[in-house]
Amino acid sequence: SSNPLLSCSPSPMRGPLLAAAGGAMGGAGGPLASTIRAKLTAALQPTHLEVRNDSPRHGGPPGAETHFGVLVVSGRFAGLPLLQRHRLVHEALRAELAGPLHALQVIARTPQQWQSDPRAPPAPPCLGGSKRERRRG
Repeated sequence: SSNPLLSCSPSPMRGPLLAAAGGAMGGAGGPLASTIRAKLTAALQPTHLEVRNDSPRHGGPPGAETHFGVLVVSGRFAGLPLLQRHRLVHEALRAELAGPLHALQVIARTPQQWQSDPRAPPAPPCLGGSKRERRRG
């Protein structure tokens, strides 16, 4: 089933990409993006990490940090099913998910999976809406 709180990106991992490869922490971004990058790096020692702020696509004010997509490539994911990989990401960002982070799209791969196919899958379709919006119907 699809989740309306996920990314509305029209194409794979496009938008303000804040990439860090091989441990290098490059890229710009707001404080929440920096926190996400730092916490995922500390928890998962990724060999590749992309943090994408999708907030502008959700009608937030300029500079909003509420909707993100992350692509995490980590050896910690080896042998784990997808659900367990997502749980590791969510655990690392528990405080943010309980507060300012409204939606998070997670792509979690092992280094071997990333090496064989270094592309992010397309983001799920945007179904609109937010927690503050009342649904009709």
